[in-house]
Amino acid sequence: MTLPILGWQGLVVLVVFGVSLLIATYSTYAERVIAAFLQDRVGPDRAGPFGLLQPLADAVKLFTKEEFFPAGANRALFVFGPCLAMVTALMSSAVIPFGNVLQFGETAIHLQGIEINVGMLYVFGMVSLGVYGIMIGGWASNNKFSLLGAIRAASQNISYEIAMGLALIAVLMISNTLSLREITFQQTSEAPFVWNDIFNWNVMKQPLGFIIFIVCAFAETNRTPFDLPECETELIGGYHTEYSSMKMGLYLFAEYINVFVASAVMSVLYFGGFNFPFQAELRNWLVSSQGLELVTAQNIITILGVVGLFTKIFSFIFFFMWVRWTLPRFRYDQLMRLGWTILIPLAIFNIMLTGGLITFGVIK
Repeated sequence: MTLPILGWQGLVVLVVFGVSLLIATYSTYAERVIAAFLQDRVGPDRAGPFGLLQPLADAVKLFTKEEFFPAGANRALFVFGPCLAMVTALMSSAVIPFGNVLQFGETAIHLQGIEINVGMLYVFGMVSLGVYGIMIGGWASNNKFSLLGAIRAASQNISYEIAMGLALIAVLMISNTLSLREITFQQTSEAPFVWNDIFNWNVMKQPLGFIIFIVCAFAETNRTPFDLPECETELIGGYHTEYSSMKMGLYLFAEYINVFVASAVMSVLYFGGFNFPFQAELRNWLVSSQGLELVTAQNIITILGVVGLFTKIFSFIFFFMWVRWTLPRFRYDQLMRLGWTILIPLAIFNIMLTGGLITFGVIK
């Protein structure tokens, strides 16, 4: 049975959402394993072989916990807050190109949920909307610690979104497009020099912009050392202090999905996305030496590109977790000072530097 193209793309969207949820679920397991390794102790090892069923056990625990509503809380908004955080996190992954095109006869399947020519703005907008879920949940809890955590999250996200947006402007100046797919294609080359793809990645043209972006990504995802909205030492648990059951789980899953999306966006914008070295040579070798059809060879390259992209994504996720268990938390004044007095001026300088390099033909 053949599906129309909209049916195939709808299936891709469901797969993308499913993969996002699966990665978020097992990111909790990876976090515990990495923490145990760095602290020289035993991690989860009871639920299933090597503790692989621990995320499922955690999900069952969250689903079966008693629902709790604080006295004086706005019940509708108390439930709506974590739902909004989860929905915006999932929607951010819809425009990320996870691979090139798979061709089966007359059917071409784009390994991307939706392709829009303003994909970069779409991701940026969805990430910006996510803070409303935190703000609504913190305010609706009728708890001063939750409200303080929500206010911290809002001011932190606003501050670091400015520097992140300025870093993206420098990428836009080089690529002349807001489409994540087009940006990915621009970071490849058919030149015979096999490492030319790596030198064509935007991280080689924008090293300062990448550093600014990854620091802002830590702040946007509320990860250590910028996890001030949920600082246990002074705010108990921050904006989700009063949450339990699956509502708490939605906030936790949303954070890990945001980490996955941030890692994917960095891989696409700065590290070539699904491109990898030797891909042109490998495709030509499959056609000339192995006798494969060009379409079949290209499908193999596409699958390898998906594997390469997820390797980059998992490397960034590991980096997020490594930093959490290595660096101490910033003070709140240090956090705001870093964003306003260091990152934003650096991002503006990066734009001016990029403009000068483009003007004099150093960067094309």
